[in-house]
Amino acid sequence: MDTLVYLVPLVLLPLSLSFFFFFGKSNPSSSKNPPGTSGWPMVGENIDFALAGPQKFVYDRMKKYSPDVFQTSLLGEKMAVFCGATGNKFLFTNENKLLTSWWPQSMKKALLFPDFVEDSLKEVSALKRSFLHDILKPEALKQYIPLMDSMARDHLEADWSPHEEVKVFPMLKKYTFALACKLFMSVDDPEHVARLAKHFTLVTSGMFSVPIDLPGTAYNRAIKGGKLVRDELLKIIRDRKKEMIENKETAGRDLLSRMLLVTDENGEFMSEMEISNNIIGLLVASYETTSTAVTFVLKYLAELPHVYDEVYRGTAKTQVLTRKSVFHLSTCSGQQRKYDKDDTEHLLGSIVPSGMEIKNTKEKANVKEDNTSRQKRSHSMALTLLNFGREYASMNFILVALNLDA
Repeated sequence: MDTLVYLVPLVLLPLSLSFFFFFGKSNPSSSKNPPGTSGWPMVGENIDFALAGPQKFVYDRMKKYSPDVFQTSLLGEKMAVFCGATGNKFLFTNENKLLTSWWPQSMKKALLFPDFVEDSLKEVSALKRSFLHDILKPEALKQYIPLMDSMARDHLEADWSPHEEVKVFPMLKKYTFALACKLFMSVDDPEHVARLAKHFTLVTSGMFSVPIDLPGTAYNRAIKGGKLVRDELLKIIRDRKKEMIENKETAGRDLLSRMLLVTDENGEFMSEMEISNNIIGLLVASYETTSTAVTFVLKYLAELPHVYDEVYRGTAKTQVLTRKSVFHLSTCSGQQRKYDKDDTEHLLGSIVPSGMEIKNTKEKANVKEDNTSRQKRSHSMALTLLNFGREYASMNFILVALNLDA
């Protein structure tokens, strides 16, 4: 009898695991859901995504399931991936209607204060769209051009000129983070910026890894780095608030000051944690994406001499520089939205369940071909192309390229 007590679990355990993994992995899609699979239980398709890379992962599933939409599971979240122009248009025309901006739960846990992790991104982001537009519109950014130009020149002279060979991407990440700290918070002390960058790198290196919070894992380091970043930002916010009260400051000299002064429709100021969350969101948005984009510009200028010659001679506009460079490779694997309609919406022959996360990827025909004419789309393609960087990133492209050429 004692032997039987030990044998039963030994027999049931492998049978249970086999059943669990077999049905979890196969997960045949119903006719109402997008085609695809959620992968292994708990793990999802994270391993396949990491091994194949974003582009191959998406293209393989487009070929296997559908060129328009498929379902998967990444970072602990079930999601539908839109791949073509039709899906892009659906997302762009339904922002804040059927869809809301979304971060994976694992990403929010690494970046935000615990009190905000369970909130939707709409609730976390206290800044109004109009307020952000006022700060980042071209007219407002013009005042920062001399500073950005000066910082780009100083960075190239200090970190590039002394060396015969440089690793462009790490250097540009250093520059873009220092620039963001200066523009957003007026933090320019090199040691302070380096300390913030060290903590922030822990976050960005691990927040998209498998969300297993165990000592030694990349995700665990991301969570610890996020706490260090939040602590640093809270100190900066409190010091600035004290300084503004003492000086009776009523006009914001940078983004941080403006966030401390802005009120909502009820006359309430933003809390320190809300301000920190918004600054973190802007740092994430301006960090690797901007530095990656500038890296691609420089890469393709070096690899395409005829493009470089056009730019050097001054016969090409800024659009030629960016279009002939950055459209060879996308700087990010997509944009995330959450489907929040109460019922379901019929799309591309599939029903996307309410609450399912949605990720869209950009359809790029002949991405390796140097062909700027593909930007001249017909009117039928309106609202289907992903915007690339907009004003802030574009200014970084221009200033770095001009100072390299100088």
